[in-house]
Amino acid sequence: MRKLLSFCILFYAAWIYALPANAQQQVLLSNGSLQLSWANQNGQWHVKNISVKDKDRWEELPHVSGEYTLLYAKEKPGNIPVTLYNKTGQAIIFPEPQYRYIIPLWEAALQPVPMNTAGEAIHFYPSAVRKAPGELTFTAENEKAVITSQWRLDETFGGDVLVEISLEAKQEGYYSLATPTLATVAEKELAWAGIPGYFQSNTIEKDFIKAYGYMQGIPDKPVIVRERTAATLSPFISTKNKLTIAVIPAPGTGRDPWETDAKTQNSWQLGLSLMNRKAALTPTLYHPVLGEKGSFLKKNDTVTFSFRYTLQPAGWYTVFKHAVNDVYHFNDFLALKKTRQSLSSRILSMHQYLVDTKTSLWNIENYKGLDIGAQSYLGGVYGSQKDAMKNSDYGAMWMLAAVTGDSVLQRTRLPYARNFKLQQQDTQPGFFYGAAAGQYYLSKSKRFTEEWGPYVEPIGVTYYMMMDIGNMLLFHPGDTALRKELKLAADRLLAWMNKEGKWAVGYDHAAAKELFTDIEDLRPTFYGLLIAWKILKEEKYLAAAKRGADWYIREAVAKGHFLGVCGDTRFAPDFATGQSAQALLDLYDVTKERRYLQAAISTAQLYTTSIYTHPVPSARSKMVNGVPRQDWEISQAGLSFEHGGILGSANHRGPILLASHAGMFVRMFMLTGDSLFLNMARAGALGRDAFVDSATSVASYYWDVMNKGAGPYPHHAWWQVGWITDYLLSEAEMRSAGKVKFPGGFITPKVGPHQTYGFTPGMVYGTPAGLLLKEGLLKTDNPYLDYYCAINPKEQKLFLLLLNDDDDPLKTTLQLDYDKVVSGRKIKPVHCYRISANGTKETIDNGSAFGVAIPTYGLQVIAINYEYATE
Repeated sequence: MRKLLSFCILFYAAWIYALPANAQQQVLLSNGSLQLSWANQNGQWHVKNISVKDKDRWEELPHVSGEYTLLYAKEKPGNIPVTLYNKTGQAIIFPEPQYRYIIPLWEAALQPVPMNTAGEAIHFYPSAVRKAPGELTFTAENEKAVITSQWRLDETFGGDVLVEISLEAKQEGYYSLATPTLATVAEKELAWAGIPGYFQSNTIEKDFIKAYGYMQGIPDKPVIVRERTAATLSPFISTKNKLTIAVIPAPGTGRDPWETDAKTQNSWQLGLSLMNRKAALTPTLYHPVLGEKGSFLKKNDTVTFSFRYTLQPAGWYTVFKHAVNDVYHFNDFLALKKTRQSLSSRILSMHQYLVDTKTSLWNIENYKGLDIGAQSYLGGVYGSQKDAMKNSDYGAMWMLAAVTGDSVLQRTRLPYARNFKLQQQDTQPGFFYGAAAGQYYLSKSKRFTEEWGPYVEPIGVTYYMMMDIGNMLLFHPGDTALRKELKLAADRLLAWMNKEGKWAVGYDHAAAKELFTDIEDLRPTFYGLLIAWKILKEEKYLAAAKRGADWYIREAVAKGHFLGVCGDTRFAPDFATGQSAQALLDLYDVTKERRYLQAAISTAQLYTTSIYTHPVPSARSKMVNGVPRQDWEISQAGLSFEHGGILGSANHRGPILLASHAGMFVRMFMLTGDSLFLNMARAGALGRDAFVDSATSVASYYWDVMNKGAGPYPHHAWWQVGWITDYLLSEAEMRSAGKVKFPGGFITPKVGPHQTYGFTPGMVYGTPAGLLLKEGLLKTDNPYLDYYCAINPKEQKLFLLLLNDDDDPLKTTLQLDYDKVVSGRKIKPVHCYRISANGTKETIDNGSAFGVAIPTYGLQVIAINYEYATE
């Protein structure tokens, strides 16, 4: 009887699980973090309740739904863009005709599929459910398809619901599955929403161009964006009661930008949105994308879509990191990386490239009786006849000359680059007096010009006058001509600032009339005044810098609204966002006012959404320009884009290899302990050999160029010297807990937040020392060993700063050439000792060969007391 009773109980339980929908009234998925219940309403299964555990209480999501959406089109959707109209009914012309690079992108983004008007939208609820232990299976059927969805809670992450939807076509045509609407968020309940790489804001923006084109606010239409510039595949929405809901596709759902042997960046397999088709706020994914790969089905064909919902009592950044680290396993990337050339070696090789007049395309032209020098720029420039010249990173130029002691740089580059800067300022009395005449010099027409039109930007004054001049003055503070130029620029910037603390985006050069009045200068223009205060010490500049920063925090950081600095994309948001984080951090270092520190951290967190975290890198074999590569070698994961969103270059070109943010991210890790900053810095900086030209050690700029070198941008090598140095010295400071520290100078113009060094000594475990780096000074056959050197000539001490940039312990032998330490003098060691990262000292044998053993991502310093050898 006992066995019979047990059998009956089991049979009854199984029968209950298998009951059809009309025999049950409610089903439930529940664990200690999450509860979801569905109720049968007239034969349809609606979500009844969603509750999220917040410490010791349960929070309910309002506006629950459970509605499914299927898009169907018998014919492939069209590609005619919609026309946008202003309030008076006139067609809006955007962008203007001269912005030829972004017009096709904008028109493509206005086509029916991305505007989410294509096809027939079929909305429905499941009509049946079956229960199994820990799992619910819903089914629905209409004249187009049979849809089955399986739901279960993730056993590892309690706030995650794993869903797999399968569709079987009943008619031939194009199909797209949307993730069901778990719950919607009312606009008044919105705290923050975003699709990394596209949108980030706390408001719905009615100005469609501002939201859709400039990422300033959430569009008020249910647009569907592509995965190619979605840096992390996770739309998310946070409510004012501190609940965040996100939807994350299973890895592999989105496009692979290089599937086998060619670029497949333009494939579209996953759509992302912050609204459902009915324009209600809810994170939504679409797969396949209507009319794109995999969406055409014949009768009885099937398609499957796997994803997860994440619901947490936390802010957006916590949920974003969950998608990055736990779902897309970003942290695992570093274990795959293999390095063939150290970053230190790259700096030294680029040094040789930069002093070679032919390879670096160095030119000297006479302008107004003065010889000025710069490198050729073969990209697009307003009015150029392929005669444009430009210098990119004055801080890196002066730094490399200082740390190498190279006479070629000191005699044949720096004086002419300085002349270029002196002539770059507008010195004609009037509205533009003290401003930059333009980024570029055109040798044939003998004039300076801006990149994309005859206009002048206030941020151009910050960039090309104040940042560059400021960095030069750090090395030569007594240069009165440069100090005068800096003051003229500072006063011009101050004169253009309004009472609120903001600037115009730009002014027409001929009419002195404000341009681009449809957008605001949401860029770190205020930073120029901080430079002026640091150099000139006039309090009016610091007061104005604070006023500008306060406006920027209120209007940019707090709202997630930013503007870019690239004229060819009409200032679509770009790497200036990362630059803003360092600008605010520098202001905090001066004022010690915590609002600037918090704003810097918040901006850096926002900038992590500009770093690719997909596809998941692997060791899968691919062919790249005839060379076998493993997938991780050419991975986009860990790279930032020049500009993303609808209008950015990342749409076609992919991200860039210029990791200017790496050092800043290390500094943010030191401040916050947030490992995402450190892992992103390392993922962008290390193991990128597949993009480095073997002949010059210059990395390509755009991802899709792979390893073709500088191409039309030879000046980029200076930026690479700058960001690599900033990264290595930031790692040394972090790994030594601040015991190895060198003062950072001012940010470089345009491309990001990296700083210059070498203008004054730093400290190495209590001893002042100046930076030193020379070709042949150190030799090692281990590419994971990065290094810089430092020297105190007065105390006759030499330091070798050694970094293991690998996730395995490092053992190697290092060879030191004493003849290359001090130019024109021979030295010999008197006493050598090893300093571990924690400062422990150990005496070692004098000599020129040193055995080195450094733990994973560790630091070791070899200190050498020396004396001058007698002849």
